[in-house]
Amino acid sequence: MRIGEIAALVGVTTRAIRHYHHVGLLPEPERRTNGYRAYSVRDAVQLARVRRLTELGLSLDEVRDVLADEAGRDLTEVLEELDADLARQEAEIGERRERLAALLAAGPGETEALSPALAALLAKAPRTASPSAAKDREHLTLLEAAGSGGRALYAALGPLADDPAVLALYERLDELAEAPTDDPRIPALAADLVAAVPDEVFAAIPAEGPAATGFQEALLAEYAPAQAQVVRRVMAAFAHRSRG
Repeated sequence: MRIGEIAALVGVTTRAIRHYHHVGLLPEPERRTNGYRAYSVRDAVQLARVRRLTELGLSLDEVRDVLADEAGRDLTEVLEELDADLARQEAEIGERRERLAALLAAGPGETEALSPALAALLAKAPRTASPSAAKDREHLTLLEAAGSGGRALYAALGPLADDPAVLALYERLDELAEAPTDDPRIPALAADLVAAVPDEVFAAIPAEGPAATGFQEALLAEYAPAQAQVVRRVMAAFAHRSRG
């Protein structure tokens, strides 16, 4: 068979065959006196096997390992490895599609690439104009981006998301936007905020990282002075409660 004939028989291009010769996947037959290569049935079988392996997703280096008689890996081992790799890719694609679905289902302006778990948590929360509630949402998104969020934490926060009492706490914090730092409402609000957080939340929060202090200072800077006093008290209580 000539190169065009074997290419048509196996279903590959002549260019692919020449490349397989070049990289050593397919032995190059000797040329006849007329200058044409003469391919045998054995060559066609080998070429068909190369085609099947590449269609399965193996790289040419992996195909070479499979085809090598003396040093090649077992075909079953290579295919099992490929199947595991495809399974990982499938799982990653599934997670990306879940994130995309969450974004498509979100309301106008919801552009954060949230995980499905965080998107579901935030979807439970009632719509509110509370600036303090908006800050908490931003902080959760930041924690997730930094790798400190997770399903366990979001599940623990679930009961708080649609609790009217929590929204009332946000509103009380909003009311301190113009208050002095010695406002008598500060201690009571801080205590109520700490009491509202269940123990499951603390169990789900990862250990503090090296940037925790810097993050806390940056977070406090986002609040008005009296509000920052509340948040500072809450942070101190949380730290004590976590150690306990």
